[in-house]
Amino acid sequence: MKIALAQTNPHIGDFELNTTKIIERIQEARLQGAELIVFPELSLCGYPPRDFLEFEDFIEKCEQSALRIAKECVNISALVGMPTRNDNPKGKPLYNSAVLLQNGKMKDIFNKSLLPNYDIFDEYRYFEPNRSFSILNLNGKRIAVTICEDLWNIGEESLYPSDPMDELIRFSPAFMVNIAASPFNYKQNEIRKEILKRNVQKYNLPLVYVNQVGAQTEVLFDGGSQVVNNTGECVLEMAYFKEDFQIIDTDNLSKPIESKPAEDIELIHDALVMGISDYFQKMGFSKAILGLSGGIDSAVVFALAAEALGSENVWGILLPSGFSSDHSILDAEALANNLGAKHNIISIEKAVEIFGQTLEPHFKDLPFGLAEENLQARIRAVILMALSNKFGYILLNTSNKSEAAVGYGTLYGDMCGGISVLGDVYKTQVYELAHYINREREIIPVNTITKAPSAELRPNQKDSDSLPDYDILDKILYQYIELRKGPADLVKMGFDANIVKKTLHLVNMNEYKRYQSPPILRVSPKAFGSGRRMPIVAKYLAV
Repeated sequence: MKIALAQTNPHIGDFELNTTKIIERIQEARLQGAELIVFPELSLCGYPPRDFLEFEDFIEKCEQSALRIAKECVNISALVGMPTRNDNPKGKPLYNSAVLLQNGKMKDIFNKSLLPNYDIFDEYRYFEPNRSFSILNLNGKRIAVTICEDLWNIGEESLYPSDPMDELIRFSPAFMVNIAASPFNYKQNEIRKEILKRNVQKYNLPLVYVNQVGAQTEVLFDGGSQVVNNTGECVLEMAYFKEDFQIIDTDNLSKPIESKPAEDIELIHDALVMGISDYFQKMGFSKAILGLSGGIDSAVVFALAAEALGSENVWGILLPSGFSSDHSILDAEALANNLGAKHNIISIEKAVEIFGQTLEPHFKDLPFGLAEENLQARIRAVILMALSNKFGYILLNTSNKSEAAVGYGTLYGDMCGGISVLGDVYKTQVYELAHYINREREIIPVNTITKAPSAELRPNQKDSDSLPDYDILDKILYQYIELRKGPADLVKMGFDANIVKKTLHLVNMNEYKRYQSPPILRVSPKAFGSGRRMPIVAKYLAV
């Protein structure tokens, strides 16, 4: 059977766009002789639609769009992901479904059985799990249709001992089709390939796997749809981080392809560029603004934004104070010139002086401290937001995950922004990104990469004055946040007990700041935001 794989980038709730994309791919597949075309999970409405699923109008538009698409399904069938209604009043009102569209009708419906309820997933909130199983009979072929069920993270799959394929295999299918919306993280690709391989070997059936691509605010999807033959060899692998369309003949799956896995930092880079691009495009924005400090975080964000949006659409603002070093200004200017991007210098010295005079009757003779440091960050944010409002630019947040974890940032200051680009990237990974960006030519000045990191909010300030070295800090944070290791575990692993105690105290006491952060582009197995739900007021983890 000739099957077309349509790896699409839907826009949540944009039924006209999503429907048009699907119809165009159907027409293309039919011209190339495909009998069936397969689209990703919830591709009709976009994944994850979240509480839009509670609106009757949203479901009606899904149904109307499906019928419009079905009229195009002449001499070809389409398997499209969409929500469908549950007629049983005792259950949840909807199913997460793969719907077969054919000759103007919804001919068959296959519902998702295993509904994820961990990390960013909350499908039990909306969907009823499937409890009845059937096979797709199409043009003499028996096809087992599943919806992302074969793709649980290895650490989660023990929660779901019953695989729907254990039921579907009884119908003696010729091959499996899995439609998915499997979110990206830089550890996921190899795990996903291993799970696909393990499933096809378990059931001795080829697998056609179609994954969503694109960014839905903070949740990123990498695509990478593929076809695996029944021995576990990949015979087709589609593009990562962009839409793609391929046709495969299930009667000719003997020739495996060679696939070289990408390095983590390359995946993170490509994911962030896609995340920025999609956020702006889907929100109807085109131009970004950010503060350029001469430091590595703002430099990396500036370079990524220039790649995603075009250098002509990114505006860097240098906001020096009396504590800013000359080399920081020169480094920021060199970066902007290397990218061919617009930049301006706006000194905040006078504004800091005026605020100081205003507050002097209240601060009196108290020594310079954190309040004065934060004041500088907030003045910069006011200027950046004023320019954003006046000229229609969206402010990019430049804080990294290490800083966000320990609260090394100023609320309503450097934590402002429409989207956080590096909020799921540790400081040590930011350095790796800088080197990757410079892989072909120097974009980020070498001095920006090699100098000691500093917020430059007081004389001779360095990050290491307040924090452990990032090489140590990031290792502790990764074990605690991504791998959920507690303090006793960390001390047993050889980390200094005092550093562990200080670090975890900083992480937990700054949860309130992260609740007020902009959405963070998710690239790790455990990001701040909807996938990590911690109480603000809590006392835990004494060493």
